Amino acid sequence: NYKVFNLGQIDQLVDKYAITEFSTENLYVNGLISQTDPVKILGSGELKSKLIFKVNAASEKAKMAIGAAGGTLEIIG
Repeated sequence: NYKVFNLGQIDQLVDKYAITEFSTENLYVNGLISQTDPVKILGSGELKSKLIFKVNAASEKAKMAIGAAGGTLEIIG
């Protein structure tokens, strides 16, 4: 029951909400998820932003794209 975000959506969210760290906390503060929602990043689309990700799960394609964009990924419990 993950809240899923595709890479293609993330740049738009970064611009709209001025997010520098894509984390469950920031998503909750901006009203994009509920406090208990786990978040998963999927690899559909293109990621242009260099971001820090702190999420519950990510697909292999998303992990590679985050690294290629210069970002970091931390899988949280």
